[in-house]
Amino acid sequence: MSDNRLKASSADRPDPLLDEFPAPGAEEWRAAAEAMLKGAPWEKVMITRTHDGLSLQPMYRRTDVTALPFQDTLPGEWPYLRGTRHPDRQARGWVVAQEINVPTPARLNVALRHDLAQGQTAVNLQLDEASRLGVDPDQADPHQVGRHGTSIASLADLMTALEGIPLEKTPVFVDAYSTAPAVTAMLAALCRARNQTLDVLQGNVGLDPLGELAAAGQLPLSLSRAFDEAAELIRWARRYAPQLEIITIHGYPWHNAGASAVQELGFVLAAAVETVRALLQRGLGIDEIAPRLRFALAVGAQFFPEVAKLRAARLLWAKVVTAFGGSAAAARARIHARTSTWNQTVFDPYVNMLRATTETFSGVVGGCDSLHVSPFDEPVRGADEFARRIARNVQLVLREETHADQVTDPAGGSWFVECLTEAMAAEAWALFQRVEAAGGLTEALEAGEPQRLVGETAAVRRQKIDTRQDVIIGTNMYANPDEKPLPGDGTDWNRIHAERIREMAERRPKLTLSLDDDDPVEALIDACAHGATLGQMFQVLRAEDGESIRVTPLPAERGAAGFERLRQGVAAHVRRTGRAVRVFLANMGPPAQHKARADFSTGFCQVAGFTVVSSPGFATPDEAADAAAGSGADIVVVCSTDDTYPELVPAFVRRLRERRAETIVVLAGYPKDQVAAHQAAGVDEFIHLRADALATLRRLAIRAGVTGI
Repeated sequence: MSDNRLKASSADRPDPLLDEFPAPGAEEWRAAAEAMLKGAPWEKVMITRTHDGLSLQPMYRRTDVTALPFQDTLPGEWPYLRGTRHPDRQARGWVVAQEINVPTPARLNVALRHDLAQGQTAVNLQLDEASRLGVDPDQADPHQVGRHGTSIASLADLMTALEGIPLEKTPVFVDAYSTAPAVTAMLAALCRARNQTLDVLQGNVGLDPLGELAAAGQLPLSLSRAFDEAAELIRWARRYAPQLEIITIHGYPWHNAGASAVQELGFVLAAAVETVRALLQRGLGIDEIAPRLRFALAVGAQFFPEVAKLRAARLLWAKVVTAFGGSAAAARARIHARTSTWNQTVFDPYVNMLRATTETFSGVVGGCDSLHVSPFDEPVRGADEFARRIARNVQLVLREETHADQVTDPAGGSWFVECLTEAMAAEAWALFQRVEAAGGLTEALEAGEPQRLVGETAAVRRQKIDTRQDVIIGTNMYANPDEKPLPGDGTDWNRIHAERIREMAERRPKLTLSLDDDDPVEALIDACAHGATLGQMFQVLRAEDGESIRVTPLPAERGAAGFERLRQGVAAHVRRTGRAVRVFLANMGPPAQHKARADFSTGFCQVAGFTVVSSPGFATPDEAADAAAGSGADIVVVCSTDDTYPELVPAFVRRLRERRAETIVVLAGYPKDQVAAHQAAGVDEFIHLRADALATLRRLAIRAGVTGI
């Protein structure tokens, strides 16, 4: 009998074992679950809520997705819910587009050539602060040169940075922002210097006026001029460089300010729509604009919401492009993903590798087109070769060992993921409509409404971190008391600045630039070829420009920053005084009586960098108090049970005050009906599961003499 006949007969025969069990309905399952809850509220125990307030059910069924739209579409079909690549085509996977944060073009070239040979597939050029502002190194403040990117000021610099890198095989992504016209001119001039046609250029030059405005609070040019330049670049690229994208709509400013996934999506969509409208007003068509635009979204810690976010982004963009009258091909969203900065930590930094791994998998499962994985030491220093290798290899393992690039939309069809995607898209669309009703993103930013909404979300997220409802491993829980901080990279920034000034003096030509030309982009390319610098081109482009608007910028602070400031302050106190903040655990009774709270108190205090000294269980309060006083500790934590505290605490505190009056007394636990009595007896603080750990530890540190926190 053939395999086909075997399969057919097996499929036709009902399973006699399953026939013995009735199929329960949703109501029966819920009734059984509620019985097990024994009166606990269903909404509180069984429903999980995201930062957006989206409700995640304990179980999903087929009936939950029957009414959802686009469930019968395939990958590569509008509205691209399941991805933009058709399954009939050979899987291409995503572009490995790692940022390389080094200060000079020569060092960048060495790192790029090495990393491209080790699996990276694109150049992801990050400009330093001076270059992003359109200022040459010899005109910039020293702290702006080489910081957070590479100093690129001329065609010569770009030729050095990209020497030996084939542009016809390697996409080049640049977050150029307002300097996009000058950077585009440099790339084009580089092609022509190599005797290559401009159609080899691929990648994106990263013009994003609204993202830059939201992040920085102002632009170095008027918004109108920024959109004028975007339109000119798109017209030029359509004619000469058909593979080159011009616009990147960044979600990072929103995400790194603490925004939720829905807020990042909603505000990014608002920025994209306002950009499209501005370009339509300048005579371009939607089918000319949309293919020149890429989204850059962060991927954070919550795995399934981040997967849903990328899927929802494609759905929403297809909806927008179609509403503008665009073709199905133009409605394909291109998404660059970057692992979260908000989630990274200074302390226990190797955990950043693990965070980046889950975030990378979110980006891959969500269907990103290009991806950067942040090195584990990014919050501390410019990544060294080891950190870059580990970050890059996270992508390569997913591609080469798990073959994730061969699977299209692996989460598709999951009832949970499909419901979450639809809910996230609906909420993001509602937020987008709210921004539209306020006159668009620019007017909303001027009024401060997006900043307020993101600030409220960030405050809630920080409160959950402070109270340890949300855990950051190694920072607000499970701290490593023996940790040695990562050393800096040893960069001599004054030397870097002086080196770049010397190079500029050798190269800077005496040019009189003018863009009175029918094709200003070609004029810039010609100026580049004759030695014009980025700063010179930027100044000419800004001539006779109007005033830039100002808004309240989005703050960029990692979620762990509060605990990090506390612990750094304690470490500075130790270096200054030569003495640690010491905590003595006054454990009462046998281990069964004190161990749970002693373990909790140890972990709680180590988060602040305090040195914790434990003790055996003492038989009497006087014995415990004498040991505590003799330890010389700044803080003493009493560890026992609620039932024993009324008898133990008054005697312990009285004896301790007689021996060492300045000692800070803390009680492990929070017996509500005893709090007033313990405070009257002299207890200064209570530490417990519901405590605001950051506020409590900060108060204890200040009382112990720590300053500057």
